[in-house]
Amino acid sequence: MRTEYETLLIETTEPHVVVVTLNRPERRNAFNTQMGLDLAAFFREVYVDPEDVRCIIITGYGTKAFCAGADLKERDGMTTDQWASQHAVFEQMTLAMMDCSVPIIAAVNGAAFGGGCELALGADFIYAATSARFAQTETRLGIMPGAGGTQQLPRAVGVRRAKELILTAEPFMAQQAYEWGMANQVCDDESLMDEALAAARKIAANAPIAVRQAKKSVGIAMQTDLKTGYAFEIEAYNRMVSTEDRMEGVRAFNEKRKPDFKGR
Repeated sequence: MRTEYETLLIETTEPHVVVVTLNRPERRNAFNTQMGLDLAAFFREVYVDPEDVRCIIITGYGTKAFCAGADLKERDGMTTDQWASQHAVFEQMTLAMMDCSVPIIAAVNGAAFGGGCELALGADFIYAATSARFAQTETRLGIMPGAGGTQQLPRAVGVRRAKELILTAEPFMAQQAYEWGMANQVCDDESLMDEALAAARKIAANAPIAVRQAKKSVGIAMQTDLKTGYAFEIEAYNRMVSTEDRMEGVRAFNEKRKPDFKGR
């Protein structure tokens, strides 16, 4: 796996777990065009060949911001065509993240505004530091969410709450995100990464093919009717029947030991 990116730090902190750190602290980890290209490239590589990656944690460098959204200094003075070209990069980044079969945890360690909020929502679930703040601020800038916010936020907090947050552009705290169902857990600032890593460790200990298939099936559940979703679930389930991991899981259960999954 490629580990050198201009705007990202990629670390395998322990077996099967990769931490992706947005690394533009001088701009509060805001997206510039290069970060969009870097994230799209990273998620595409994981899509094509997950290798031994079983869980991804995405966070921001430093303590002030997870991601402040798009870098408005870079956008200042852009022509309409330049703006559209840059946004096409962000669109590809968003789609690549949506397509990632490996579970993603957002460890939100500070402000997650605009595109930063959308990036967190693009993860499979969110652990937020107590000091974290969220906002979809786009309507204050004459635009609207364009990296999945109008799709992901209603799924997380409900349609009426999402409309309120997007249309008022008002920020909200980590505890509110938790109470509304957007954040799975609120952690002390100092323990955020420890708790995110603990969750990632649990995911990584499970059968990777099973985890990826389950993630896909849950995703389909949000896009289709019950019977069509169940038909997908059955097909996803059948993918595992012939795997070595399925046989190892049953053996380990009967032998009263921890399974050793290989992803085969």
